[in-house]
Amino acid sequence: MSSEFGKILKVSVFGQSHGTAIGVNIDGLPAGEEIDLEELQRFLDRRRPGKNKLSTARNEGDVPEILSGLLDGKTCGAPLCAVIRNSDQHSKDYAELADKPRPGHADYTAWVKWKGHADMRGGGHFSGRLTAPLCIAGGIAKQILARRGIYVGAHLRGVGGVADAPFPLTPTPELFEEVIRKPFPVLDDKAGETMQAVILSAKEYLDSVGGVVECAAIGLPAGLGDPMFDGVENRLAAALFGIPAVKGVEFGAGFGAAAVLGSSNNDSFLVKDGNIVTETNHAGGVLGGITTGMPLVLQAAFKPTPSIAKQQQTVSLSAMENTDLEIHGRHDPCIAHRAVPVVEAVTACVLLDLLLEGNHGTF
Repeated sequence: MSSEFGKILKVSVFGQSHGTAIGVNIDGLPAGEEIDLEELQRFLDRRRPGKNKLSTARNEGDVPEILSGLLDGKTCGAPLCAVIRNSDQHSKDYAELADKPRPGHADYTAWVKWKGHADMRGGGHFSGRLTAPLCIAGGIAKQILARRGIYVGAHLRGVGGVADAPFPLTPTPELFEEVIRKPFPVLDDKAGETMQAVILSAKEYLDSVGGVVECAAIGLPAGLGDPMFDGVENRLAAALFGIPAVKGVEFGAGFGAAAVLGSSNNDSFLVKDGNIVTETNHAGGVLGGITTGMPLVLQAAFKPTPSIAKQQQTVSLSAMENTDLEIHGRHDPCIAHRAVPVVEAVTACVLLDLLLEGNHGTF
């Protein structure tokens, strides 16, 4: 199904933004893994809406209810199913949108595909609200990976043309934790202040702004993945594009590699402390779809929030004529800063799936 990814670790997301609940089913988790539910809640809180003026005013607790898959705090081999009850829906704000598709949203394509039967209140199944159950799966995956010395972390790399410092060549778990403890997920706090000002300015003008999230995974073994169509980059990109509003994914130097010479882009090999490493990491820790043992580094670009209060042009589906649209309701002036843990979550799920599939002596 389209709302599922993974081969051994299968993650299936369900629900709609204004439905009774949203949730996730995770099949293939290794048995006997202890899950710290308090730590999982802290991870979910990083994505949670309604915390400040930088995000939507929709106030959801995002407390997961584990229905199956845990026994005495440990995975038991059965599929783990968890739900989050929706409690703060304003569905009346979306009544007009049944006839007037929002520019930049999936309203029109969903209307065409499902012949007008799709639940598009708050974006329905296309909504960023569905990233909360993704974070349940990813928060669990992160705990399992960390036990094996593999850590996934991310930060807000840029907003509206304002750039944060990039991750260093070899990020550390301590650096990841430092970002987690901050109210705004950047490495350079001064850059973060400027980003926040850009977001609030867009909000003041009834508009929105996009951003970029940089994610890294450290501690991965070399040799993970396959060439051609089933490589590490392929699997990650496919899942990352499932995050609402993602419009671009790149690894290492990414598109920047197209503007330099091979002598500059190639990462020289060397032996350090008995291990083969590279002097730089323009490849982002992957060559030929297979991990090199260097940190895996990727970036995901998020478009500006399409729901804006400015008047926009659309059509009336019933009258088949041009019309104007003013969107009401509560919306994020920027999605990217709340997406930082979501990118971590999806990355962690894919990496855990690859490790389980490859069985590199980790499980």
